[in-house]
Amino acid sequence: MNRMVALLKCLTATSVFWAGAIGTAIAQTETIETASETWNLPEVSEIAPGVRSKLKYREVDAVLPVRGTKFMIRVPVNWNGTLLNDLDYRNKANSRLSLLLLEKGYALSGTTRRSDRFENYDPAREAHDFISIFDIFEATFGKPKWIIQMGCSGGGTVSLSMAEKYSDRIDGAIAACGATSQWMANTHLDGLFVMQALLAPDLPIVNLGGLDAPSLSELGNNWKDAIDKAQQTPEGRARIALAITIGQWPAWGGRGTSAVPKPDPTDVHTLQESMYHSMAMLLPNSKTKGTTMLELAGHGQLRSNTDVDYAALYHNGNRLYKTAVETLYEQSGQSLEADLKRINAARRIKPDPAALKYWSVPGRTHVGEPRVPLFRIHTVGDGLVYPAMAQGYEELVREKGHSKLFRSAYVDRWGHCSFSVAEWLAAIETMNQRLDTGVWPSTSPETLNKLGQSLDPAGTTRFSEYKGVAKYNRTWVPTASDYLGEIHK
Repeated sequence: MNRMVALLKCLTATSVFWAGAIGTAIAQTETIETASETWNLPEVSEIAPGVRSKLKYREVDAVLPVRGTKFMIRVPVNWNGTLLNDLDYRNKANSRLSLLLLEKGYALSGTTRRSDRFENYDPAREAHDFISIFDIFEATFGKPKWIIQMGCSGGGTVSLSMAEKYSDRIDGAIAACGATSQWMANTHLDGLFVMQALLAPDLPIVNLGGLDAPSLSELGNNWKDAIDKAQQTPEGRARIALAITIGQWPAWGGRGTSAVPKPDPTDVHTLQESMYHSMAMLLPNSKTKGTTMLELAGHGQLRSNTDVDYAALYHNGNRLYKTAVETLYEQSGQSLEADLKRINAARRIKPDPAALKYWSVPGRTHVGEPRVPLFRIHTVGDGLVYPAMAQGYEELVREKGHSKLFRSAYVDRWGHCSFSVAEWLAAIETMNQRLDTGVWPSTSPETLNKLGQSLDPAGTTRFSEYKGVAKYNRTWVPTASDYLGEIHK
């Protein structure tokens, strides 16, 4: 019995469960004997309460039987043959973008993030959930002409994994603001390591415990006090700028949840002030969840800098950031070279083999080898998943010889995953053209902006050239030793 039939029989065996999960949107048949048979899916004429539309579509809103992951599928009556699958689709099915895509004829599918995701994060398992959804979709609605995997943040992360590992199940991928876990952990570490070495040697930056650790809130306050004090002195301001530059963190990305003006990178003091706000957002505290999530999943300390030359990392930094650092050091009367030596002399941090082993598994990490067309987009003011990581992936793809399958674009906007509807439509249409013709259309900012505006005339598009770092510092491809969990010396 093939996998699809087995899955459908499993779904049929839970008829009471399915009836409750799907409600009036789907009436299940009593038995499913072959993959060619389908459920009876009545058309749904109303999109959502208060939304006026005559769009008709068929819907599955249910739960995968193996892991209990909630998912949704919607297929419009004017289906164009393309399925767009998104990690977060179920929760945003009634968003303006999702409804526009339905109207344009796209089928859409995807999941809700699992409730245990923070403690048990595993993009490889998320990818397996998608494979199950594809099996259900094909058995119910037929095989799509194209399947495009897409998503932002964690959805971007798993889209990268799908492009590298599941080329037999998808045709293309759009990864937005996606992270590679070990890269993200070490990039976050570097800025904090500089701060610890130069400003707060007694404050820890690793092995902090879970988010419920009683000392974590106090630690966050102590770290904030340390950088607030540093910001009041010329040498402290220079060192904060050095930490941001070495860590390759964006200076534009701090100050809470509302957008802030982009700093002029040629204005040293405006730029440094913005660097301070970015630093304040990412200090160890009960709200800094990203690395904690990775280490809980991997059951160990993931970050490391045992063989890092921080002087070399500094020289790889953004050119204008380095200009600001050197100006601030000159104004402070401190020696940049002396501080770099002081950082390099600080006690290093070793990773736990168990954590490296966990994140070495294919589907959990990325190795720069997309096997289907992959379009990566990123906001330049992303203070959570730094745009330098996207640049690092570009570098790795070139090194591995896969550039023909890869394109990237950057949006000049503050925030994590703050793309407009027009920008998403431009990215999707770009992927459509690549799949239909076998050739990438232009992905220049000018072309993408015009494309997005043509698809959503009332929207905004801010694709732009990204002047990033000279070279990304923390590219990591797992070795055999990492995969086997051997101890790093």
